[in-house]
Amino acid sequence: MKPSIAAAASFALLALPLAAPLAHAQDKQLAITIYNDNLALVQDKREADLTGGRQKLEFPGVSAQIRPETVSLSGTGISIVEQNFDFDLLTPSKLMEKAVGSTITIVRVNPATGAETREQAQVLATNSGVVLKIGDRIEVLRDDGLPVRVIFDKVPENLRSKPTLSVTVNGDKRGAKPITLSYLTGGLGWKADYVALYDDASAKIDVQGWITLTNSSGTTYDNAAATLVAGSPLRADQYRGPQYGRQQPPQLVQAGTESGDRERIGDFYLYPLAERTTIANAQTKQVSFLDVHGVPAEHGYEFRNYWMGTQENPVSARTVYRFSTGAAKGLGDQLPAGVLRFYMRDRKGDPQFIGESRIDHTPMGSTLSLSTGDAFDIKVKPVVEKREKAGPRRWKTSMKYTLTNASAKAITVTLQQDGLWGDTRIESESLKSTRPNADMAEWKVAVPANGTTEVTAVFDSTY
Repeated sequence: MKPSIAAAASFALLALPLAAPLAHAQDKQLAITIYNDNLALVQDKREADLTGGRQKLEFPGVSAQIRPETVSLSGTGISIVEQNFDFDLLTPSKLMEKAVGSTITIVRVNPATGAETREQAQVLATNSGVVLKIGDRIEVLRDDGLPVRVIFDKVPENLRSKPTLSVTVNGDKRGAKPITLSYLTGGLGWKADYVALYDDASAKIDVQGWITLTNSSGTTYDNAAATLVAGSPLRADQYRGPQYGRQQPPQLVQAGTESGDRERIGDFYLYPLAERTTIANAQTKQVSFLDVHGVPAEHGYEFRNYWMGTQENPVSARTVYRFSTGAAKGLGDQLPAGVLRFYMRDRKGDPQFIGESRIDHTPMGSTLSLSTGDAFDIKVKPVVEKREKAGPRRWKTSMKYTLTNASAKAITVTLQQDGLWGDTRIESESLKSTRPNADMAEWKVAVPANGTTEVTAVFDSTY
């Protein structure tokens, strides 16, 4: 059986002389700014021992997803001559690949006697297996269960145990000097998650906000000062297209106009973590950033009829919860985009999950109306009772909406008729409506406990 390159090298005990290290910058202090869309700015501050004149500095442990073109090295009295990013990592399979054309030593052990035999072998190829030339014969290195190890003479110069950035600099003086390495990298991102506990008796809500950090950059960031940016800066390789007529998400009833004391950079809000933290590679970390109790919240129901037509069967209204993000009687903060999960306590007092809703970046002072799903007991049946011609290119449509409530308490349903385009007018209605926008009529409909309410309206339109 022909093993893979990795398998062929993995059963080998690798004996390697280690090269003397180059000058490293030590005692690093990391500051990381993490954006929402898999992008981070890493600022690595260290003390470097400068020899004066030309020398090479190495930065092992930089991100494996570093964008080398964004690297900046700053320090007093130094100038950059050249920089290289070595991302070929030291593995058994890579060692074998780099040894093609070179001579290695194959050590085999007789399992019966324990005697070792050594042979010099030239590595001819590593394509789906390792092909060797040993003396006058060609042999494939097999994983046949016999004790075998491979000895290499040295580690190739461009193989590293960690992703390493090497920078050749010119320094004006000898001695230890502070330097700062900055670069952008992929593989780091964050999102916001919210947990909301609604109390039906007091009509109030407790909300806790969590920041969820994810690191898949291939590197661990030890003891880093982390700042999170709510927003996605535009990059040259992205095209988001024109934003003509872009609408706010439907759950944002009213955009806020309040300012808080949270720090901003440009048009983005900053969420610094209170303490330094270690962000390990392949790790998800959660940190609390919002904890507010007793915010007034309104529990209600909404139903939207998207065009003037008949529903063959009654349709559930949506359960919604409405609250403010304002400083007075609200959450009192800007909310980064994320998912808000709702809970309510059952009769035993245990919180139970009742639904979730996604929010966009939300200014302070906004009003949110978030749905948790369809209401079991609250149904609406829209019916076209009559449609008749009212003149040249005009029609009259008589609508009846039947709202039923199978619960044991009276409720209010926000009934919306969408699709009132053009010069559509309401000729008559059984309940006074409002117009949230030019294309929609809205009624606040009271429905008694275990009861039914009907709303009628006649629309005059050009279709």
